[in-house]
Amino acid sequence: MLHARGRRLLMVDADGASRFEDIDLLDAAIDAHPTQDAIAVGSRAHLVTTDAVVKRSRLRNVLMYGLHTILRIVGVGHIRDTQCGFKLFPRAAAQRIFPAQHLATWIFDVELLLLAKARGIPVLEVDVAWEEVGGSKLSVVRDSLGMLRDLLVLRANQVCGRW
Repeated sequence: MLHARGRRLLMVDADGASRFEDIDLLDAAIDAHPTQDAIAVGSRAHLVTTDAVVKRSRLRNVLMYGLHTILRIVGVGHIRDTQCGFKLFPRAAAQRIFPAQHLATWIFDVELLLLAKARGIPVLEVDVAWEEVGGSKLSVVRDSLGMLRDLLVLRANQVCGRW
């Protein structure tokens, strides 16, 4: 992201769960924002009652709701879906956020959103199409515990002023 030269920079998961056509929705949300410096993040929150989420394992859904509770405490509760890997950044916003990023683990999305909040960069949540793609590298229990650890490390470093 630091070396990209486009006007807007798209971050997208490699599994193809999001539709590239939805970039138009993210782009339009930024264009409609008064300052056009906002970050647009794709959201799957509107899918919570659909088969996309209902068919997930009970454990995965319990952990998802637990993560959302922790995220409210950490300071990004205003974003319903922090983990959707479909985000569009104006280049200037990316240049203000990515140099300050420390984490390269599953929770890096939350760090990006907290950095945006700390820098006064608005974050717009936009409903996007999404479908579960098999073959995930996510280990539900192990990676959930790792995300919790990383959230605590992230928050502690921010509160102490280290980051």
